[in-house]
Order: sequence, then structure tokens, then C-alpha cells
Amino acid sequence: MAKKEADSKTEKAKAAKAPEKEKKKGRLKKYFRDLRSEIKKVVWPSKKQVVNNTGIVMTVMVITGLFLFAIDSGLAAVIKALLSIGA
Repeated sequence: MAKKEADSKTEKAKAAKAPEKEKKKGRLKKYFRDLRSEIKKVVWPSKKQVVNNTGIVMTVMVITGLFLFAIDSGLAAVIKALLSIGA
């Protein structure tokens, strides 16, 4: 009798896992379907906009780099001058 109950429990567990796998597959399919529909809704920039924005970003990067270089060089010169006074 105990063996029959154990077999019955394992059969129930196996039967419960099958729909669970199907649920996971269904959720995965739904995710990719929803993803595809959301990507279709995205308004992608034109080539002209991308080139323009890239130019702006590059310009700002160069200006920021030059600014940081100037500050670094200036502070290095000040520290060098202070160290040479003390020596």
C-alpha cells in the first residue's frame, strides 16, 4: 500500500511538471512576441540625425578633453613651482 501511494505521488509530480514546462514555453513565446511588437513601435532616428548627434558628442568630448588637459597642466605647473620654492 505504501508503495502504491509513493508511485501515485511521483506520477502526480511528473504530471504537474509537464504543464509547468508548457507554461514556461508559453511565457517565453509571449515575451518574444511582445518584444517584437515593442521594437516595431520604436521610432528609430534617421541617418542624418545619427550623424549630427555623433558630431555633437565628438565635439563635446574634444572640448572636455582639452579643458581637463588645461586644468591638469596648470595644476601640475603650480605644484612644480611650489615644490621648487621649498627645495
